[in-house]
Amino acid sequence: MPSAPPAADRVYTHVKQAVLDRRYQGGTLLTEGELAEAVGVSRTPVREALLKLEMEGLLKLYPKKGALVLAVSAQEIADVVETRLLVEEFAVRKAVPAPARLVQRLEELLDEQRRRADEGDLAAVAVTDRCFHAEIVRHAGNEILSRLYDQMRDRQLRMGVAVMEAHPDRVAKNITEHAEILDAVRAGDAEGAARCVRRHVSRVKDLVRGEDR
Repeated sequence: MPSAPPAADRVYTHVKQAVLDRRYQGGTLLTEGELAEAVGVSRTPVREALLKLEMEGLLKLYPKKGALVLAVSAQEIADVVETRLLVEEFAVRKAVPAPARLVQRLEELLDEQRRRADEGDLAAVAVTDRCFHAEIVRHAGNEILSRLYDQMRDRQLRMGVAVMEAHPDRVAKNITEHAEILDAVRAGDAEGAARCVRRHVSRVKDLVRGEDR
């Protein structure tokens, strides 16, 4: 039988997933004792895991009190959207005309996103949503760009769930907008696909400002 992951890794995975799923929401204070009990470990690996999560910008540690889950700030959202636009518009132009395997993969991801939405699993919808965009970036053929994009993964997932919780109607709208991107990619329309990507990704910032259109 494979050995169990080290205790600190188990705590790290537990807390990180709960933060990304928003089971631990921004403003929640996590204590070492509670986490040790929840995962079934001592406090030492809890401290190790929390330090790592603080370095990733998900928590703020307060000695003798615990760790505060940081809320997603408007500035962070603006920074992520700006970076996504730079990467994704460039990537979709390079990926079109798209190989058949990219079109097929995007179709599969869109179908999966619809299924997850029907199930009401917002965390899974966010993962599939991000995979859809990451697949286009990967097919741009620039490894450095792909690694840069992957560094935003956690922030994208957390924001995705936050936006869908606050604006439930965005789930269906996101699927419609993904279908529009896919149609343009399938048609070989690089500029049309780039326009769809810009409109779609920019919506996140509009939603935070209360300007959904």
